[in-house]
Amino acid sequence: MAALPDPYRGDFKGYGLEAGRAYAGSVGEKIEIIRRNTGTGPAAFIAEAISGCGGQIVFPEGYLGEAAQLVKAAGGLVIIDEVQTGFGRVGRHFWAYDLQNCVPDIVTLGKPIGNGHPMAAVVTTPEIAAGFANGMEFFSSFGGNPVSAAVGMAVLDVIEKERLQEKALVTGHYLKQRLVELAARHPLIGDVRGEGLFLGVELVRDHTTLEPATREAGEIINLMRDQGVLLSTDGPFDNVLKIKPPMAFGAGEADIMTDTLDAALTRVG
Repeated sequence: MAALPDPYRGDFKGYGLEAGRAYAGSVGEKIEIIRRNTGTGPAAFIAEAISGCGGQIVFPEGYLGEAAQLVKAAGGLVIIDEVQTGFGRVGRHFWAYDLQNCVPDIVTLGKPIGNGHPMAAVVTTPEIAAGFANGMEFFSSFGGNPVSAAVGMAVLDVIEKERLQEKALVTGHYLKQRLVELAARHPLIGDVRGEGLFLGVELVRDHTTLEPATREAGEIINLMRDQGVLLSTDGPFDNVLKIKPPMAFGAGEADIMTDTLDAALTRVG
């Protein structure tokens, strides 16, 4: 596993190109280890476009694009997981991998494509798809059923007609600014990060040691739940507040959320 390119906690700080290249170097090192041990290159490189379960981590500039080039040059495929970040949620692009100038070979899609209806999809090139035409046994009882297809088309229509990608961009910017304002008043907030309506607030007890405020994060989400605002925690220390609301989320809802968070931080911190 290559190093997680974490601009806040990682070995290389910040979102600049230098940090991105340094983290991509970790991918190159893993490729060389694979070559030494197997005599061949990697089969594939799999990554989220923004690390959700890792703690809502936006990668430094250029990381994903450069890592992808290294993998492809070594004969591997680049697989990007857009289950959490796709369909306009990041605002600036419909797919989060475009934030990193990355061209994947395979993209996996999930929950948002059905808006509650159980759906998933794999998108790839004709050349890679043709690899299944070799006698391989593959069967799915409900794959390609017309109900799911209709649901998926309806979701895409709503995203376009209600301009939800634009809403994610505008509301996400407003929400992030409000969270940054909270960070200036609450020392428990160590970092505010994210794109569009895919945001994270990392809580720490010390801004130098970055000691995770795991207990405090749990208390805060419980206090907010009692006020009708549902959040979860994520990251390896469960100290990152994961903010990923429905894309219909507006400024009014953002105010309710941040006001409730403000009160919870005041009580806990």
